[in-house]
Amino acid sequence: MWKLVVLRALENSASNCGQRTALDPLVDSALHQLIKSMAQVLLGKQEQVRLALCCLLARGHLLIEDRPGMGKSTLAESLARGSALDFKRVSFTSDLLPADLTGINVFDARTAEFRFQPGPLFGQVLLADEINRASPRTQSALLEAMAVGRVSVDGTSRPLPKPFFVIATQNSLDQVGTSPLPEAQLDRFLMRISLGFPSRDAERALLERKGVNVSQLQACLDPIALQDWQRRCQQQHCSDNLIAYVLDLAAASRRDAHGLSPRASQGLVAAAQAWSLLQGRDHVRIDDVQSVFPAVAEHRLDAGVPGGAEHPLSEVLLRSVDALR
Repeated sequence: MWKLVVLRALENSASNCGQRTALDPLVDSALHQLIKSMAQVLLGKQEQVRLALCCLLARGHLLIEDRPGMGKSTLAESLARGSALDFKRVSFTSDLLPADLTGINVFDARTAEFRFQPGPLFGQVLLADEINRASPRTQSALLEAMAVGRVSVDGTSRPLPKPFFVIATQNSLDQVGTSPLPEAQLDRFLMRISLGFPSRDAERALLERKGVNVSQLQACLDPIALQDWQRRCQQQHCSDNLIAYVLDLAAASRRDAHGLSPRASQGLVAAAQAWSLLQGRDHVRIDDVQSVFPAVAEHRLDAGVPGGAEHPLSEVLLRSVDALR
């Protein structure tokens, strides 16, 4: 029954788009080549690779939650290398200070002036490793950068480079020294994904060294081309019926304590636009929304504490809202 509803929704969504056609396959070859290259590094994780790239194209930030050794850092570095973006990594320990992220003004004895020494926030891709081990003060410095794309140092506001993409990793909450992120900070992350254990075949290929090392990954995009793709995402057509479906999902979520914010609704549309672009279309369909909805909504619905319900809350919500338009 559920599959029948989705198929009918797809038919209606396609008919609402009129004569809109698929994109030229040559146009999106760079994106598909990037996905293919990253999938050779992260064996058996093509779905997570697609979601990570989707998050970057939608100008969001990504939260990856999993146990140590599952490939979280590898995913972040491979995405940066494949897009030719400046990559910075910071381990968020309990003694990390905000200045360790933003940078400081250093006195230059040769010129007798203070010179700004930028911190890792001034990279284009920042891997915030084990973010849920840092102090709230340090997390707030990262929050400002994610929210406005600027940081304040000694009363001076400094813009961050573009594109700017934060990939934060956190270990499971059952690990020693971890704590849940505040809801205000969770809402700044467009998506939360989990890599999970690899399949038996993927792990065998990993043990037999059949994968590509992340250091060997070649760039498929450059920063200028990436920003062009980001602008193109915003031009993906969304029909009135599709917007109504997103509004219905948001309204249904607000019956409980942790409803989706207007920022979440905007993020859901942006993520669906990016997903449709990766599918080679110039318009968004309802199945695009459904594909990205768990990654966009789940960490907002469960307040950052996954596993509390029998079924994922996003799945329950999708089933409760009629997809027929």
